[in-house]
Amino acid sequence: MNLSKIFSVSLSSLKNNKLRAGLTILGVVVGIFSIIVIMTIITMLQTSINNGMSQLSQNTFQIQKFPAIQTGGHAARRKFRNRKDITLEDFYRLKKLLKGAQYIGAEQWQMGKVIKYRNLSTNPNIQIAGETVGGIKTNDWKVAYGRNINQQDVDRSNNVGLIGNDIVEKLFPNINPVGQVIRVQNYPLRVIGVLEKNPQMFGSSRDNRVVMPISTFQTLFGKRSYSVNIMVMTKSKENFESVIQSAIGYMRTIRKVKPGEDNDFDIFSNESLIQQVGVMTSGIKIGALVISIIALLAAGVGIMNIMLVSVTERTREIGIRKAVGAKRSNILTQFLLEAVVLSLIGGFLGIILGVGLGNFAGSFLNAKSAIPYNWVVIGLSLCVFIGIVFGTYPAYKASNLDPIEALRYE
Repeated sequence: MNLSKIFSVSLSSLKNNKLRAGLTILGVVVGIFSIIVIMTIITMLQTSINNGMSQLSQNTFQIQKFPAIQTGGHAARRKFRNRKDITLEDFYRLKKLLKGAQYIGAEQWQMGKVIKYRNLSTNPNIQIAGETVGGIKTNDWKVAYGRNINQQDVDRSNNVGLIGNDIVEKLFPNINPVGQVIRVQNYPLRVIGVLEKNPQMFGSSRDNRVVMPISTFQTLFGKRSYSVNIMVMTKSKENFESVIQSAIGYMRTIRKVKPGEDNDFDIFSNESLIQQVGVMTSGIKIGALVISIIALLAAGVGIMNIMLVSVTERTREIGIRKAVGAKRSNILTQFLLEAVVLSLIGGFLGIILGVGLGNFAGSFLNAKSAIPYNWVVIGLSLCVFIGIVFGTYPAYKASNLDPIEALRYE
C-alpha cells in the first residue's frame, strides 16, 4: 500500500465507526478550540493596540507624569497623582540641555470638548492638543492640505489650529475648512490645515482632534492646569538608549529628584509599550496553552482507547493482510496514520470554531479581525504529536499480531 491508499483506508475505517470516532474527535476539538479562541482574541487586541500605540515617530520616546499603562491599583494611582506636574519651563530647560536629539516637542491635552461652526456642532468627544512645532514632528502628524503650525504661531499665541477628518466631515461637508473660524469653548480658532487620517484603535477614530499652538492652549485652558508631555526624537536608532539615559539624568536635575529616589516621571516609546502589552498577555497565553494541553492529553487517551478497540475488531483483517504479504511497517503506518487523521480532524474543527468565535467576541471590542497563524501551526503540530504519541502503542500492537492467530480470531 502507498501512503494515499493507507490514508483512504484510514478514513474509511473512521466512517464505519462514526459515533465512536465523533466522540473521540470532540475531545481534540475542545483542546484546540480552547487555545485558538483565546489566541484569536489576544491577536485581535494586540493588533489594535500596536496600531493605536504607533503614535510616535520612529526613534522617539515620551516623558510624562503618569505611566502610559497604569497597574498596581489605587495606591499606585495615588502615588502617580501626587507627582509634580511637568511644566513648559521644564521642557524648555531640557531642550536646551539635551544635545543628542533631532526634535524635542511638548504637548498638553484636553478631552471631551465640543467644536462649533456657525449652527453646527460636534459630539462632545473632541480631543484638544496644544503642541510646539517639535511636538507635531515627534507625533508624526502630517498635514493633508493647508499649512502646519509654525514657530511664529507658538511665539505669538496665534488663534490658529489643525483639525482631524472627523471634524471636517461633521462641520464642513461641502466646503473647504481652511480659512474658516471654528469655536472651541467659545474661543475663536482659524483653521489653517487638515491632518492626514490616522489608523483606528479598537475601532475608535483618532481623527477627532484639534491641534493648536501650546501657548494658545494655555491661554484657553490655563497655564498650570495640565501636566506637559515631552517627546524626544533621536538622530538615529544607535543613540536612542543613550539619549534616554541623558534625558532621565537631566529631568532628575531639573525636577530636583534626590539621589536614590525614584523618578517622578515616566518614559515610554512605541516599542516599550508593545513589549509591556506582550508581557501582560504572556500569562494568559501560557494559561491557555496549559489548558489546551490538558484537554489534548485527555483526548489522546480517548484516541488510544478507540485505536485499541479498532485493533481488536480488525484482528482478522490484519491477519489477512499479513497473509497476502503486508509488512509490519505497513500495518504500523496504517494504524498510526488513522490516529493522526483522527486527531487532525478534531484539530481543524477546533481551529475553525476557535477563529470564528474569537473574531465574533473580538468584534464587540471593535478590534480588527485576525487569525493567529503561528498558534494555528502550533495547534496542528500538537494534534500530530498527540496522534503519534497515543497511536503508537495500538499501531505497534497491530503490527506485531501473529498472522496465523489473527486468522483464527473470531
